[in-house]
Amino acid sequence: MGEKTEYGNWVSKRIIYLSGFAGFVFLVLGLIFWVSIIPAVLFTLILAYFLYVRYQFSPQGGNIQEHVWMLVLANLDWNGEGRALDIGCGNGALTIKLAQKYTKAQILGVDYWGKKWEYSKKACERNAVIEGVSGRVAFQKANAAALPFDDGYFDAAVSKFVFHMVGNSKDKREVIREALRVVKKGCK
Repeated sequence: MGEKTEYGNWVSKRIIYLSGFAGFVFLVLGLIFWVSIIPAVLFTLILAYFLYVRYQFSPQGGNIQEHVWMLVLANLDWNGEGRALDIGCGNGALTIKLAQKYTKAQILGVDYWGKKWEYSKKACERNAVIEGVSGRVAFQKANAAALPFDDGYFDAAVSKFVFHMVGNSKDKREVIREALRVVKKGCK
């Protein structure tokens, strides 16, 4: 059996661990102070919710992430020639799926990888090799609020689940304007 891609999950393990830990702490405190049972129950419900949502986003569950990627691709009005940009590429899933669908294109995935996230450039590159598109995709660290590209450099741009996470931009419309800036006028 060959290597498998690892695209991650929109619901991070960190939020599951934190809600589980908080529920446990309040449960222990509930042995001393009965009122602490209330937040213990609340954090346990939060934990259950995030476990359920993580499962639904996973390939083993509802595979919602895959459905979102396919929805983005189905609605991209582009002839597939030239250069495309995936803003907030995570572990490269949408970048790679673009390269698979548009075989004449060069695709660049950008993200602001770091300790805060469960994604990395290394995982992107590994996934691209596994999927057989490493010759037509590249990955680069970049800030979505200040993309390091000339005006109109790309023929198309896509993104999913990222603009709300750009922390250094209070007005998320600025992030959208930045994405539009790097796409050729009249392109998608």
